Amino acid sequence: MQHTVEVLLPLGVKTPFTYALPAEMGLLCVGDIVLVPFRGKELWGVVWQLDTNPYKGELKSIRQKAELPPLPDQFVTFLKRIADYNYFPLGLSLKLTLSQTFLETKKTRKFVDLTPLQLDHHTPIFSAEQQYAIDHMVTAIDTHRFQPIVLDGITGSGKTEVYLEAIHQTIKTGKQALVLLPEIALTNQMLARFEKRFGKSPLLWHSNVSPTFKRQTWQAVLKGEAQVIVGARSALFLPFPNLGLIIIDEEHDGSYKQEDQITYHARDMAVLRASLEQAPIVLVSATPSLETVQNIEAERYQKLTLSTRHGGAVLPSIHPIDMRQQPKGWLSPPLLNAIQKTLERQEQVMLFLNRRGYAPLTLCRQCGLRLTCPSCAVALVEHKHHQRLCCHHCGYSQTRPKNCPDCGAEDSFIPCGPGVERVHEQVCKRFPSARVEVLTSDTLTSVDLLSEVIEKIRRHEVDIIIGTQLLAKGHHFPLITLVGVIDADLGLSGGDLRCGERTYQLLHQVSGRAGREKHLGHVLLQTYSPDHPVMQSLCQQNRDQFNKLELVDRQEHHMPPFSRLVSLNLGGRDQTLVAETARQLGFKAPKVDAVQIFGPAPAPISYLRGKHRWRFLLKADKAYPIQRLLDHWLSQVKLPSSITLDVDVDPQSFY
Repeated sequence: MQHTVEVLLPLGVKTPFTYALPAEMGLLCVGDIVLVPFRGKELWGVVWQLDTNPYKGELKSIRQKAELPPLPDQFVTFLKRIADYNYFPLGLSLKLTLSQTFLETKKTRKFVDLTPLQLDHHTPIFSAEQQYAIDHMVTAIDTHRFQPIVLDGITGSGKTEVYLEAIHQTIKTGKQALVLLPEIALTNQMLARFEKRFGKSPLLWHSNVSPTFKRQTWQAVLKGEAQVIVGARSALFLPFPNLGLIIIDEEHDGSYKQEDQITYHARDMAVLRASLEQAPIVLVSATPSLETVQNIEAERYQKLTLSTRHGGAVLPSIHPIDMRQQPKGWLSPPLLNAIQKTLERQEQVMLFLNRRGYAPLTLCRQCGLRLTCPSCAVALVEHKHHQRLCCHHCGYSQTRPKNCPDCGAEDSFIPCGPGVERVHEQVCKRFPSARVEVLTSDTLTSVDLLSEVIEKIRRHEVDIIIGTQLLAKGHHFPLITLVGVIDADLGLSGGDLRCGERTYQLLHQVSGRAGREKHLGHVLLQTYSPDHPVMQSLCQQNRDQFNKLELVDRQEHHMPPFSRLVSLNLGGRDQTLVAETARQLGFKAPKVDAVQIFGPAPAPISYLRGKHRWRFLLKADKAYPIQRLLDHWLSQVKLPSSITLDVDVDPQSFY
């Protein structure tokens, strides 16, 4: 007779495995981290359940228990809930938090600074609005209760200082705090503000952090030694035993959605985690997502508003330039004149185009052949800086061919459309004495490089900044008084459910870079659709009216946030087999009044990374248990081993 435990491993498995508990190991509890044999090797896993019925068969034994505290009960529950909601195997939820490298026992130098924050290092002076917001957050923190709070503040209103004060109060109560940022590009400026407020930097968690630093940070979090973590979406899966506050900065940002392999939305899962931890969560944005707006309307979330810019700065004026009335060219005369006047005043200009590279299309002028990626059904983007044609989906690149492979014409390929590199070329020709800098993820390949360029801009060593959405969020450049948007309509095409919302949010954020301090700011939007509701709302600076129109449209069509979507994506290298498998799955589709099933149909990008793709889209009532329907439906069809099926609950993109 032997005692057994169920151990979950961080693999794509749906259930834990049974192991024998050696008598000399003593008692274990749920959440304990243990080393077990598995298929010829040893893996760290987590005790998921204590078996009450003795097992009489032959079992492999647990090798050892880690010298660490167990995963907290509420965190184990969180991992179960996210796997269930997002419809992925339970073991993958553990994989989100437990890496085998985190349990390495080798001795290394201590990299992580665990000295306490200096709570009295620097206390800023707050406006009446800021203090009102802080007081409400402090009440929720002190009472240790779940409270979703939306900090809705215009750009430059001091939202960061407000939530840093909330972190101060959290640390005073002996709790831990987590701050999520949408992109690691924002972490350096956050560190500067954090260090000014608390005398030292917080611990960081993102993809550029070294393995040794991650291991020490993960263990410090589990032991309760880490007071504050600032990180990307993956930081949500750190095993805090005493979490007292979660901050989601730029909560509307699409980067919070994980779309590869394990799909989840970090913002929504953070709300779930806060509810299990009985902790307040603060969703911060100048342009809250429509899901958040609807939760405010339904009184599920509390809204705190910051309506004025910090330090007396005022919002910039925003004007459209109707490109239908302008001569041919990427830069219109009104924008060029505004740039000239801004430079004469010795102020800075930001030009925004959310398109990397030199040109989005390369065509043969003789036969019209479009150069496309051999592994994806998309056009190759020319990058003049690297002298390559690149695929932005799979990373494939090639040089531009000398002869057209279709018609044989020599030197016949021409670039079509502008990217930031092409805008840079035009700007340098028009303003040869100006100091111009391009900011994109292609040229600034690390946080340190980005920080260097940002410091150059702040020291006024740059006159004109040209960039993509890397420029849009959070940066504070006091001398930028003119923002020009080159192709403001870019995000409005494609039929995406959220294209209008995303375009408004992005352009609102970009506009907010102008006139941050004493200087008045101006924004010029080059558009072929000046009467579009997005452009009208931006120019009138009437965000609430835009949200109202969008919500009415979504409700009329029973779309999120008034319903739930689920995307099923089939992929494989055999085009015929993928199509046939999709049809077989379609024959078994259930018929339920509360659920509409669209498809099967080829995906909008039907060939991606070497795989042919078909998809289904499900639209269900909000309260309907869609995961149960998926269980019943998908169990009826055995997929060929060469076909993958990815389920995306609450999809954010539809390619």
